[in-house]
Amino acid sequence: MPQLPAPAYPADVRARLDADAKEVIARYPGSRSALLPLLHLVQSEEGYVSRTGMAFCAETLDLTTAEVTAVATFYSMYRRKPSGDYQVGVCTNTLCAVMGGDAIFDTLKEHLGVGNNETTDDGKVTLEHIECNAACDFAPVVMVNWEFFDNQTPESATQLVDDLIAGRTVEPTRGAPLCSYKETARILAGFPDERPGAVEATGGAGPASLIGLKLAKGEALPKARVVAPRDGQPGGGQREDAPSHDAPSHDAPSHDAQPHDAQVHDPSPTERLSSHDAPQQTSASDPEHPAGPTAEEGE
Repeated sequence: MPQLPAPAYPADVRARLDADAKEVIARYPGSRSALLPLLHLVQSEEGYVSRTGMAFCAETLDLTTAEVTAVATFYSMYRRKPSGDYQVGVCTNTLCAVMGGDAIFDTLKEHLGVGNNETTDDGKVTLEHIECNAACDFAPVVMVNWEFFDNQTPESATQLVDDLIAGRTVEPTRGAPLCSYKETARILAGFPDERPGAVEATGGAGPASLIGLKLAKGEALPKARVVAPRDGQPGGGQREDAPSHDAPSHDAPSHDAQPHDAQVHDPSPTERLSSHDAPQQTSASDPEHPAGPTAEEGE
């Protein structure tokens, strides 16, 4: 059965959106280029892109509703059904997943009693998994209304959503102070964040993101932290059943010895180690297992 036409906005809402849309459209040489910010604008009104919102965008930009729908359904940042005040996105892409993202997502689903893209009964939190938060150097990452909460654990993420539901103040790891999903959508539509100090708080990249830049500039980095490998032995000690590579080659210097001033860090149970946290055997430091072919082609 065909759907009835989308209901219109109340007159006062329509007048306000018309004025905002006119300001947005004026930024572009062609009006249809304003579709993305206008979708954020109508999302800031209702918390999602409704049929009424899409009809408004189509009429305002002289597009068909099919053209607007095609865009609104393509981008995941546009919600297609009522959502919570806080959009909690857990990165479950490769790096975040292996660092604990999958465990965080499963824990939050059970704790909140919702599935992916579902909202708690009180309308506070919508939970979703995200393919990438573009913050791999702080994995695992959770985002709330597109603000970063870095290096999360199931326990810290549970406390985070509990604080959101209880109305307690929550501070992102970096970036601007948290605001509601509707307020975030208006900012994404291109309107200024008028909260005192919000723009100044946005800051820049975090320390982990800047190490590569510092290396490229030739800047000295902080003293390296030596972390125990996954077997948990402090100082990178080997297991008894592991082959020994302690004897240095006469032809190549040994890379097994740590600097005299390096401090061994014993990780706490909450720290998540990766294979990059401790020196690894490579062909350069492991003469018994050189890289490259072991025989000429054809032999």
